[in-house]
Amino acid sequence: MFKFPVSKALMGLALGGVLVTTAACAGDELKYGFGVKPTKAEIAGWDIDARPDGLGLPPGSGGYEEGEELFQEQCAVCHGEFADGGGGRYPPLVGGDPEHLSQEASPGQPEKTIGSYWPYASTVFDYIKRAMPFGNAQSLTDDEVYAITNFLMVENGLHDEDQPMDAKALAAIKMPNEGGFFMDPRPDTKNPHCMKDCYKSVDITSKATLGVTPTGEDALR
Repeated sequence: MFKFPVSKALMGLALGGVLVTTAACAGDELKYGFGVKPTKAEIAGWDIDARPDGLGLPPGSGGYEEGEELFQEQCAVCHGEFADGGGGRYPPLVGGDPEHLSQEASPGQPEKTIGSYWPYASTVFDYIKRAMPFGNAQSLTDDEVYAITNFLMVENGLHDEDQPMDAKALAAIKMPNEGGFFMDPRPDTKNPHCMKDCYKSVDITSKATLGVTPTGEDALR
């Protein structure tokens, strides 16, 4: 720790400057000299996430029949008329079994669908509202998103088609594979950044088949 001699006069000026600056900041917002303050409407446009406990799910509801019709219009071109993946081009949304996700139970590619893999029902609504339909994201109303979510939940055997889908009904759905996920127990760490001579040597244990694995000095960059 370095210490520098400071006269009483300079110390008084320094403390006075700190007090003035602190007082100014206490009453005014910190400004950086660029950008503009977002409006409430602009913030609301970004704040559309829906949590597993239902927080963030908007008002509204949608029925199964409406959802089926919307799915055929907006989603079937990619995911197939029966939400089975459209012949392999896009992920299937129905089918599968949580008990058959391991390589031991189902060698090859496990069938990861909404019903067999996803841990939370709210993710279905959240993803559709945020990113679907492909090429025209966020064009659906909340009622339409609830309706499509209703259709997909019914097709996965997780909801009664006679019951509307809304925030309360969606938050109450228990997904079959929720227990297949767990919180990452590893602690957050802050590693120091090395800027020069970070590694004395690098051992290449395997190489890419295309010949792009760096070797020699290139591996240290």
